[in-house]
Formats: sequence, C-alpha cells, structure tokens
Amino acid sequence: MTIPKDNRRLEELDKKYIWHPFTQMKDWLDEKPIIITEGRDCFLKDIYGRWYLDGVSSIWVNVFGHKKEEIDNAIKKQLGKISHSTLLGLSNVSAIELAEKLLQIVQKSLQNSEVKTQKSKNLKENSKLKTQNLKLPNKVFYSDNGSTAVEVALKMAFQYWKHKGVKGKNTFISLNNAYHGDTIGAVSVGGIETFHKAFGPLLFKTYRAPSPYCYRCELSREYPHCNITCLDKMEEILKAHSDKIAAAIIEPLIQGAGGMITSPPGYLKGFFDLCKKYNILMIADEVATGFGKTGRMFACEHEHVVPDLLCLSKGITGGYMPLAATLTTDEIYNAFLGEFKELKTFFHGHSYTGNPLACAAALACLNLFEKENILETLKRKIKISETWLKDILNLKHVGDVRNAGLMAGVELVRNKKTKEPYDWTEKMGWHVTIHARNNGVIIRPLGNVIVIMPPLSISEQNLEQLFKVLKKSIVAVTEG
Repeated sequence: MTIPKDNRRLEELDKKYIWHPFTQMKDWLDEKPIIITEGRDCFLKDIYGRWYLDGVSSIWVNVFGHKKEEIDNAIKKQLGKISHSTLLGLSNVSAIELAEKLLQIVQKSLQNSEVKTQKSKNLKENSKLKTQNLKLPNKVFYSDNGSTAVEVALKMAFQYWKHKGVKGKNTFISLNNAYHGDTIGAVSVGGIETFHKAFGPLLFKTYRAPSPYCYRCELSREYPHCNITCLDKMEEILKAHSDKIAAAIIEPLIQGAGGMITSPPGYLKGFFDLCKKYNILMIADEVATGFGKTGRMFACEHEHVVPDLLCLSKGITGGYMPLAATLTTDEIYNAFLGEFKELKTFFHGHSYTGNPLACAAALACLNLFEKENILETLKRKIKISETWLKDILNLKHVGDVRNAGLMAGVELVRNKKTKEPYDWTEKMGWHVTIHARNNGVIIRPLGNVIVIMPPLSISEQNLEQLFKVLKKSIVAVTEG
C-alpha cells in the first residue's frame, strides 16, 4: 500500500519529536504508530480512515464516548464567555456551579448507599458506629489531574494534623500494587515496583500493607477461608505505628494499574474501620473508579464507606478537559482557618485550577448521568461483561478474570494449574492487544493482564463485539 505523503510525514514527525508516556521509545521507533484523527461515540478513527472500538475509554476518561453533543455544546457555550480565569484571588461561575453539583451528588451517593457485604471483622466492639454520624465531604479543592488530586489530599492530611497540634504524624500507609499517580508524593504512596523503583531515592517513607490480591495472595492464604488476613497485617502496622501515620490511602474495590486487582467483599469496609479505630484519615483515590465505572457513582458506596478525603478526576469531564477535585470535610477545612499571621493557609495551587471550560464540561457530564439514567443502564452491561469473563476464564492460558462493574482484567498465565506467569519480557499481554487492534479493538495490557474499560455509554452490541475480539485474540496468541 502506498502511504499518502501527509500520513508519512505525521508518522515521521511523531517519532522525531514526541516522547510517549509509559512507552519504551526504542520499540516505538520500530512500530507503525496509530495516529487518531477523529472520534465518534465509542470509536476512534486513524489517519488512514480505519475505525477502532475504544475498549479503554482512552485510558478510562471518555465515559460517554467521543463527540458527545451535550458536552460539546457546554464547552462551546463557555467559550463564548471566557476560557480561563484564575481561582487565586478570584472565582468563576462554572467552578462554583460545579462544586455545588458535585457535592450534592457525592453527599447523596455516600449517605444513601446500602451495605450489601459481610460486616467488617474489625471494630466489632465499635459496631454502633453509624454512617450518618460520619462527616460527609463538603469542600472542593480543584486541580488538573489524578496525580495532583492525590498530592493535594496527602498535603492536606499532613498539614491537618499539624494545625490540630498533633505531633509526629508525618507519613502514610498504602497498599502493595497501589497506583496513585506519577508525581513524587503520589509515587511515594504507590506500590508497583516496575513503575516506582527507579525513583526510590526521591521518595518519602511510607508503610505498606499487603494487597488484597486473592489470586496471588502475598500471605499464601485462600479466600474466603483466610478471613481477610491481609487486614490483620495492616492492623499490625497500625498498632505499631499509627502515631506516625497521617492517613491511609486506597483505590476502593479495584487496584487499577496494579493489574485490575479486585478486593474481596468486606475488605474496603475493614480498611475504613481500621482508619477510624487508629485515628488516621482515610483517602479514597477514586480517580479511576469514580463516576459509574464500578456500577455505582463511587466505589465507596458499595461498602458504605465515607472517606475523609476523596480524590476525583478522569471521567469527571467525560474525557474532554483536564480537571481534578479533592473533596474533604468541613472539619479538615476548618483546621486551616486562622489569622493571616498564623500561616495556616493551604499553600498549594495550580495555574488551571477551576478552569471554566473544564468545569463547564464536568457539569454537562454530571447532568448526563441523570438525563440518560446511566447507572441503571449499566446493570445489564455489567451482566454481559461478567458472562463473557466467565467464558474467557475457560481458556487454556487464562488464570483469572476479575471485575468491579465495567472495570475488568484478564490475567494470562503459562500454566493454569500452577499459576505460572509468562515472563514479562515475552510481552504476551502486549501481543494480545496488538492482535485485537488489528481486528478493530483498542485495549491495553498491564503486563500479563488485559484491561477492559469501555465507555459507560457503549451499546450492548459493541460490548459483545469487544469481548468477541478479546477472546479470539487471546486464543490466537496463546494457543496459536
């Protein structure tokens, strides 16, 4: 095929100038890049006119797909007024309206969620603790991406204890296999060796508890007979060091970049209870899990958990504009109030904090959840996904499948009986996703785990097609 001159030039310029994230550029230079020129619904179009089903919502952000009329119009309308104005010393209409709408949704979701899991085995003596007595988020601090939302939460938690006159709470506890972003603070509470080891000398000390990775349990136990022993290990750390720990941070229900690792029922509630028992703040990183992806608006709802700090980004604008928000309680906010000379100000900010265009997009996105009754329509799509995942689990080289709502992962193994993984240098996950791409579906691997995270608005027909291609690709690569 003769490559059009303009297309060849774009490919050459990409390789000449762009450094792609999480990409070994030596490999990239040997590959033919896919360059996207258009998006529509759940599909992406490249410069050659080929269309692909976007099976990862362009990295978990385009929850309503591409070229969504309501979001397009909201941005156009805002463009007719103003594109940007700082929140440092000023405010803007879109930021105010979004804060109100966002807090209304979060408060309603967390307050009205129902406990549908086993009672936490922790804090049995404190079982009278009621969610209605907990403090709901009531303040919004804007930033521009998931990493910064987490950085904000970490700094707020650290400074909160200082203002309360509590000395020594200078560090955090997080989980193995955790991913909370790529800034230094976010990496410090991360737990993925492949991503984070190189930056070790730059990071501050944190305590790490075992990950609730039931398929490859760090403690060599088996759920449910283990009685969630990984929480016992976390409690051992807290017993010894809670006086040094400002907050615990978690990706509720599912550790995304760690391999789509889903926690067993009761784990999240147990994590929350331990935070209360040992007087540390809880940070819920719902950057990946928020806005419907787990089947509820927020993952914390599933186990009736109300965090002290809630980090949001990705789907908040439907993937249109960079925006993030860290939500917290009046109690934490009030600790920062004081006379000017006391220097209790939260000294943190971003140039694009509360950007009007991004906030307008986010408002339109939140309205769509209500207008299109998204959470209700997701129920059938989740059942379709789970049916396909059960079928895929029967494949010779699939060791485990797991999901929380439409967020799903398929773990490839060399030996199903022994759980022997493929060596990471074989790039089996990558080969499967390349095969899928050649058959019209864009998905991404995390090592040997294939990630599926389609737009929430995906049609049932397109969802079926995604899984058909995924299954065929796994068979072709691992059994071909």
